[in-house]
Amino acid sequence: MKSCIVSLEIAIADKLLKEKQYFRDGRLDRDGLVAFIKEVKNYPGLTDEDAAVLAASKLVESQSHSRMWYRVGAVRNMTGGRKTQPQLSTKLKEVYSAMNEHPEAPTLGDVPKVMPHQNAIIDFHAASCAVMENIGKFEVAIIRSGRTDNEVNVRVETIDGTATEDQDYIPINQVITFGPGETEKLIEVEIINDNQWEPDEEFFLKISLLYNAEKRQGVQLGRISIMEITILNDDEPGMVMFQKRGFLVKESIGKAIIPVVRKNGADGEITVKWRSIDKTAISGRDFEGGEGVLVFKHTEIEQNIEIPIIDDMTPEKDEHFEIELFDPTGGAKLGQINRTAVTITNDDDFNNVLANMMIMTNANVHALQVHHETYLSQIKDALNVNGGDIENATGMDYVMHFLTFGWKIIFSLVPPPGILGGWLCFFVSLGAIGLLTAIIGDLAATFGCLVGLKNSVTAITFVALGTSLPDTFASKTAAVQEKYADNAVGNVTGSNSVNVFLGLGAPWLIAAIVNKIRGKVFFVPAGNLGFSVGVFTGLCILCIGLLLLRRFLGVFGKAELGGNVPMKYVSGAIMISFWLIYVLCTSFQAYGYF
Repeated sequence: MKSCIVSLEIAIADKLLKEKQYFRDGRLDRDGLVAFIKEVKNYPGLTDEDAAVLAASKLVESQSHSRMWYRVGAVRNMTGGRKTQPQLSTKLKEVYSAMNEHPEAPTLGDVPKVMPHQNAIIDFHAASCAVMENIGKFEVAIIRSGRTDNEVNVRVETIDGTATEDQDYIPINQVITFGPGETEKLIEVEIINDNQWEPDEEFFLKISLLYNAEKRQGVQLGRISIMEITILNDDEPGMVMFQKRGFLVKESIGKAIIPVVRKNGADGEITVKWRSIDKTAISGRDFEGGEGVLVFKHTEIEQNIEIPIIDDMTPEKDEHFEIELFDPTGGAKLGQINRTAVTITNDDDFNNVLANMMIMTNANVHALQVHHETYLSQIKDALNVNGGDIENATGMDYVMHFLTFGWKIIFSLVPPPGILGGWLCFFVSLGAIGLLTAIIGDLAATFGCLVGLKNSVTAITFVALGTSLPDTFASKTAAVQEKYADNAVGNVTGSNSVNVFLGLGAPWLIAAIVNKIRGKVFFVPAGNLGFSVGVFTGLCILCIGLLLLRRFLGVFGKAELGGNVPMKYVSGAIMISFWLIYVLCTSFQAYGYF
């Protein structure tokens, strides 16, 4: 019975896997992109550009890759070159990992959404306020949202409107400091009463960031960074109403901002309740409605109701809902327009938005191509750290780019694969590899002479380690990204096959042909090759045996890669000890100890 339940769970999981593949066979299509964007929209604070980068990452992950692709990626990671996978910011990495708890499968369980604000957001409590001319001094609230654990500074200054400084009000130009944990500051504004009749006048308060770049870190301006102050002669609490009887918003707007105004007076603090009323648009499906309370502080004459609009990325007819004001307090009354209709229009440019998303995704994927079509792009890529993607370059990328800059320039002169079907690139690359191999061989032999090592020992240590380092990183990348272990293990065997059959076989074949033409016999002494191959074969059998044990024993997690964490490190230590045993045995035999 238990096995039947397990089989059923596996079948359900497989079904979910198939249904959740956004880009089948690694191809970008409209339906897959729409489904992926819907998933991305569950995480607030992401732009279309962010969604395109995430889509490119998912698309690259969905494609099948050769062992050479992983090797090229490993070499570029080591040398500070252009990466073969999109570089994600910390926020995008969190979103991507949350979406991929299981590759190509839906996320099971609740996943915490990424906080959209990594900066402190500073703005005014209200967009406008009105005061009597004889008020003297009054206070304006500046609020802080988003990040609150750092100290931030902003500048507050006045700007003339119909009211002018030193005649109608005292000018302000000062720096406001929010300490850690502070969410509100009050700034004092003074109005000049000149005892002359004047029409209503207004001036403005403006919040701005400081010019010092260091002071601008970790802070940004909010939506209400400019506040209008109206000077009037009215001491009534006023009436509260909507500005208009109807508002039109696009489905992709994110949040609908519905202004509520206070007219015919702004004295004292008042409140008014609001609630949404479902019509053809339904709360929870088309928008996030409910109820709330608006607070107008003394002198404030405008507040906003914010209604999140749900964009389901599906073309549909226009829909609407209503918002109603009720139960005002503080002596205020409801105005004539106490109910307004909000119409959600289907985006006319839905297809254009989707087309732009596909273009941006394709552009991100195209930038990750391993090959170049022209000399210009190839040389440009070699000259720039991280292939020109400076924004995502790390300090190590700069260091490795500097150390390998000369080699990058030399090999950027190899003809691009786009010329003559890639054959010219193939043969020139073979020649360059042969030249580089000869140089490395001579350098290794010289190094061995200097430190007193035999050529055979130098070959199995420094030379082998240097040529296998990219394979190690390539296998690690394949192990993390691939669904199965084939590429991770096959990458190593494929590299060794190339070293033996091409690296040794091709030179020996050429030497044998040349000597045959000259009437000579090409003879290569075996030396300690038999002993070395015997040790390698024995350790190889042990290595394969360990892999088989990992596959079938539960203590290892029944998998060649990953599984139980302690046993994973034990297996790694055993593998490294195999290599050390091979190096030591071969070296001792070369020096006559065996």
